[in-house]
This record gives sequence, C-alpha cells and structure tokens, in this order.
Amino acid sequence: MSSSFFALLDDIAVLAKAAAASVDDVVAGAAKASAKSAGVVIDDAAVTPQYVRGITPKRELPVVWRITRGSLVNKAIIITAVMLLSVWAPWIFPWLLLVGGTYLAYEGTEKVWHWIQARRGAEHEHTVEKVLERTETDEKQIVASAVRTDLVLSTEIMLIALANVDTDSWGLRLAILIVVAVLMTVLVYGSVALLVKMDDVGLWLAKRGSAAVQGIGRGLVKAMPWVFRTLSIVGVIAMLWVGGHILLANLAEVGVPWPFDLVHAVTHLIESIAALAWLVESALSAVAGLIWGAVIVLLLGFFARLRHRLRERRRTG
Repeated sequence: MSSSFFALLDDIAVLAKAAAASVDDVVAGAAKASAKSAGVVIDDAAVTPQYVRGITPKRELPVVWRITRGSLVNKAIIITAVMLLSVWAPWIFPWLLLVGGTYLAYEGTEKVWHWIQARRGAEHEHTVEKVLERTETDEKQIVASAVRTDLVLSTEIMLIALANVDTDSWGLRLAILIVVAVLMTVLVYGSVALLVKMDDVGLWLAKRGSAAVQGIGRGLVKAMPWVFRTLSIVGVIAMLWVGGHILLANLAEVGVPWPFDLVHAVTHLIESIAALAWLVESALSAVAGLIWGAVIVLLLGFFARLRHRLRERRRTG
C-alpha cells in the first residue's frame, strides 16, 4: 500500500513538472508572439480612443467595456478559425497575411495622403468627432464601428502571433493564442480606458489640492490633445512598418523572395550594429509598405472615378 502511495506521489510530481514546463512554454511563446505583433497593438491602441472621444464622460468607460467584450468575441472567433485552418489548410496563412499587410499598408498610406491634402488645404481629414456630430451616431453604432475595426486588427495580431509560435503541439499553440488574445485585449483597452479618462483626471486635480497639484491637473488637460496626435502618428508609422514587414516576409513565403532578400542584403552590411540594423530594416519595411499602399490608394481611386463616370453616363444616357 505504502509503495503504491509513494508511486502515486511520484506520478503527481512528474505531472506537476510537466504542467510547469507547459506553463513556461506557453508564457515564453506568448511573450515572443506578443512582441512580434507589437506594431499592430500600437496601432490598435492609437485608433480606438478616437471612437469614444466626444461621448459623455459618464458613458466613456461603459462604451470601452462594450468594445472590449466585442474584441474578446472577435478573438475567440479568429482563434477558432485559425486553429482549424492550421490543420486543414495551413498553406493559406501567408496569403492571409499578405491581405492583412496590404490592408495595413493601405490604411497607413491613406492617412499620410489625408495629412498631405490637409496641409495643402484641399481636403480636411474627417475626425471621428465630426462624423459623430454630422450623423448623430448612437452608442450602438459607435461600438459596432469600433468592433469592426478591431476585427481586422485582431486578425492581424492573431495571425502574426500564430506565425511566431515555435511548436508543433496543437494544444500548446491554442494555449499560447488564448494567452496572447487576453493579454493584448487587456493591454489595448486598459490603455484606452486610461487615455480617455486622463483629461477628467486632470480636471479633477485642477480643482483640488495645492497649487502644484492643480498645475499637474491643468498640464494633463493641455497635454492630452498632443498625446492623441502623437498616438495617431505612431499608429500610422506602425501600420506602414508592420504592414511592410508582413508583405516582405510573406512574399518570400509564396515564391517572391527578391524584395525580402534586398532588404536583408542592406541590413547584412551593418548587422554588427544591431540597433542600427533594426532601424534600417524597419525603415525599409515602412517604405515598402508606403509604396505598396500608394499603389492600392491609386488603384482604388481610379476605380472610384471610373464607377462615378459610369453612373454619370447612365444618368445622362
């Protein structure tokens, strides 16, 4: 009996060690996968606060929470889809990443184009606040719009995460993706909740405490518009950088290696200086994203004008 008891304890110890090793693998895999998707996460955190600006302060956090729930549902659907595809059609992932990289490059380039047009005075960028004022969008429409945007960005995050999971275990891949999904959602929407309430915190401080505390509060209120502008710029850079890198890496996966090889050849010359090599590689990826995004913007503009002309001909014909 005693020998059986100690054998059972030994088995439990082995299982505990295996479980601990699995947890370590999940944590390590999630950390690596999360780091690789950081660019998209930055973009997600930069885009989302725009949806809740202009809402009554009392409703900001409830709206953020509703968007957060929508994001978790998005990620659950995405994880289910990518895990099934990883078994039945793993060849499709490079093509999906190319589509996602194209979307990011297009979005980043379009925003750069809007900035250029705004500087020329030919076009004013339509902010979320102006759209809300013009259409009187209610909370359900705000949440739906934000969740749709999150669906695209979450898809990119999960695909990038899956591409950087170095394990053949289906269960371990699933565990890593779940950890990444929860971690990224908490990080993004926790940051969003903090950002949208910072001006309220500033106003609260400005009415209380000593002169120094009030000064900090007024400083926060004045700083927040600049914070959002900076986030917008960072988000665009992140979209171009991540989108370009995804395009270069996955073009090589589908049989078009020369763009990636060209970037690698340039960075190989300075690989002894790791930080400089990373900056150059990131800059070249962003340029690649900008070039490809410009092609997509021009094509979509051409088709939009063509469609408009066809409609005009139908009206006049």
